[in-house]
Amino acid sequence: MPKWTKEVAIGFFPVLIIFLAFTGVNIVPILIAAVLVGALLFMMQMRGGITVGAAQERKRKKKGPSKLTFEEIGGQDSAKQELREALDFLIKHEEIRKFGIRPLKGILLTGPPGTGKTLMAKAAAHYTDSIFVAASGSEFVEMYVGVGASRIRDLFKDARTRATKENKENAIIFIDEIDVIGGKREGGQQREYDQTLNQLLTEMDGIYSSDTPRILVIAATNRKEMLDSALTRPGRFDRHIQVDLPDKKGRKHILELHGVNKPLMKEVNLEKTAEESYGFSGAQLESVMNEAAIYAMRDGLLNIEQRHLSLAIDKVMMGEKTDRESSVEEKKRVAIHELGHAIMAELVRPGSVSQVALSPRGQALGYVRHNPQQEQFLYTKRFLEEQIMIALGGAAAEEMYYGGRSTGSRNDFDQATNVVQTMMASGLTSLGIVNMDMVTTEELMRENKLILQELMEQTKQLLEEQRTIFDNSLDILIREEVLSGEQFRCQFRDSALLPA
Repeated sequence: MPKWTKEVAIGFFPVLIIFLAFTGVNIVPILIAAVLVGALLFMMQMRGGITVGAAQERKRKKKGPSKLTFEEIGGQDSAKQELREALDFLIKHEEIRKFGIRPLKGILLTGPPGTGKTLMAKAAAHYTDSIFVAASGSEFVEMYVGVGASRIRDLFKDARTRATKENKENAIIFIDEIDVIGGKREGGQQREYDQTLNQLLTEMDGIYSSDTPRILVIAATNRKEMLDSALTRPGRFDRHIQVDLPDKKGRKHILELHGVNKPLMKEVNLEKTAEESYGFSGAQLESVMNEAAIYAMRDGLLNIEQRHLSLAIDKVMMGEKTDRESSVEEKKRVAIHELGHAIMAELVRPGSVSQVALSPRGQALGYVRHNPQQEQFLYTKRFLEEQIMIALGGAAAEEMYYGGRSTGSRNDFDQATNVVQTMMASGLTSLGIVNMDMVTTEELMRENKLILQELMEQTKQLLEEQRTIFDNSLDILIREEVLSGEQFRCQFRDSALLPA
């Protein structure tokens, strides 16, 4: 309806009502009827989910994503290869028909946040030359009954219509955070989420009632265990592809991709940065490159240096430096605590300490940056015990010098107890191979206490033997506030505790 028509109608009806009232006509029934019609139109609009925001969102989606190829996604070689093979069912549909292979209906991408699941869905659309329709699980959550299911129907209808209009044989529907609507259904109670999930299951079952357009559903979640079994069974989401955190090679590739448009110094070693960023996701690595560029601009330099990348890693990991001023005694206690971590780490894993710092970042008053020498995905009992001893090193050092602990050990104890739980669940404790649900809380607490007490005693004993290193490193750390890994290892060599 043209804009001027609406304006004329809005102006005409009030004038008509006033005229009828002036001539003596009873306008009460007319007003009541107008209110009822308005309420009815409003309810129809809400139940259909047709809001201005939804219409604008639909228009935005119809533009489609910017073209993205698998080569532009770093660090996920195995996941990309597995996804390509699954997408070939869309491209080589004539070949698979000869072998009597049933087309795939859905692909589920699972993995930690920030690993590139959404990017892979966009690359899949480009790889198959398909229509790409994206939605988030939260878009289907409404308090009105039937709205979520209606929007699922509209989503699939939109994909088919667009594919037909643009003469495309394939369409990809991407649903991010599918666990919002695909959670396990509870018996007895009927929820709005259940109706939305039922509609999604129905649509996926009926996808291949016609040959074209072929529709593939790609969904992403980082909580796969919460999904309903009807959604994850074969015939719905046929392929489950794990998108894990990148390894060292993958991290370097991601850093290179995000460094293409940034002025890096020739001396910058991205392989070293990849080593220092162990455990980072793709999103965190992108943030590292971005923060490094901000640091370089803040320093008034034209190029990004290696130190900017190291500072960026610290910022992404722990937050920006704070302006908190510590007292001399508190600063000394923090230094002793961090040196306890560092000395313990260097004793059990030589060469692993990258830096010891007293500069406050985020909630931490100081920190030790570890530099793992090699990627490791399988852990032995001794390795996990050493990890606990490194975590307990700070508290043990405080007990050595002050005879007691502080609240600064809280996160260390959380880390230590989590490792103990991993050991118990893996059958690496005196409990043996057990089902954790069948063990009482008292037994778990007793085993936890036994392990931590024994490892704390070992940690204290080892640290007591390094008093000289404590004293020498403490002076440097309090004076300069930063102790590099090489400076730290020099203290060991000077004490003849480690070979030169």
